Amino acid sequence: MERPKIALYWCSSCGGCEESVLDIYEDILKIMEVADIVFWPVALDTKYKDVEGMQDDELAACLINGSIRMDEHEYMAKLLRKKSKIVVAHGSCACIGGIYGLANLYRREDCLDRAYKEVPSVKNPEGILPQNQSNEGEFEIELSGFHDSVRPLNHVIEVDYYIPGCPPNPKYVFEAMMSSLQDKTLSKDSVFADQKALCATCSRRDTKPEKAVIKDIKRLHEWQWDPEKCFLVQDMLCLGPATRGGCEERCIKANMPCRGCYGPTENVIDHGGKFLSSLASIIDSRNEGEIEKIADSILDMVGFFYRYSLPSSLLEKKIEFLNSKDADRFISQSRYTEAMYIYRRLISKEPDNLYVLQRIEELKTFLELLKKDKTILI
Repeated sequence: MERPKIALYWCSSCGGCEESVLDIYEDILKIMEVADIVFWPVALDTKYKDVEGMQDDELAACLINGSIRMDEHEYMAKLLRKKSKIVVAHGSCACIGGIYGLANLYRREDCLDRAYKEVPSVKNPEGILPQNQSNEGEFEIELSGFHDSVRPLNHVIEVDYYIPGCPPNPKYVFEAMMSSLQDKTLSKDSVFADQKALCATCSRRDTKPEKAVIKDIKRLHEWQWDPEKCFLVQDMLCLGPATRGGCEERCIKANMPCRGCYGPTENVIDHGGKFLSSLASIIDSRNEGEIEKIADSILDMVGFFYRYSLPSSLLEKKIEFLNSKDADRFISQSRYTEAMYIYRRLISKEPDNLYVLQRIEELKTFLELLKKDKTILI
């Protein structure tokens, strides 16, 4: 009888998910006892044509990590879906978009300019940018196309199971692989992690009162905090109340607050919105001015609350329906990041819209002036 076959692939990722497979250590031998890994570009000399030549559903399971940003990613994700009985989204980027998803705050052109022209360590006086096709003497070179936005895996193909985390807990990587190979009956969209929020199992939970309150928000570099107490009790933002557990408190044990890499708990549609709701309930003030001051002390709300989940959030969906009038309204409310986000999304669809181009330049100039004035926080 032919042994089951496994594939692993990475899209737009940092390599941490690949490390999580290696961190299974000797347990990977248990997988090798029952299956063959036939495609794993980071570790094996296998080619795309090897996958293209497979029969449909020939692979018992495929773990795909990373978000979808390039033509190559989308092609391989769809190809591996066709060849696999089970596809598992492996890691935060594949599950909910990941940190790379914050690039959706900027236009495709802005990302390329930053990487190839503006970074101080880059020497590119001619301003050359990657092209899909170019000629080098007698050779024609092709590069994968770069998409306008970052997408989680389930926005491109159907996903069966999810292993969240940045990187995921190796325990759950092993469990997901063995479950897929042993034909265990699992419900569609099963998540290999805790079902409850991190706070439910946090080693500091006993120091958190029934009703925590925040009077001021402290940043990590501003003071020395108590390594035994709940971060929220110490007026520090921790995404534990809104984030699925399963990480074994890696950040907490390193004396750092949760940053939300395991994504939302069951039945939560918007991860960032869930924590914003939690935060609003514990701010200890009824004074509008004080509340606004506390909110303003969070310098990058989108980057903090949607650090891992922007591409899968309601904010990402809602932004498609907002227009330049909404952006102008946000500016009047000092919501500059959201305004810039809308402008850049609009210009990605209408590159020649002079009004939006002008507003982007005006807002960029204004933000630079604000940064120079150290008495103003943005």
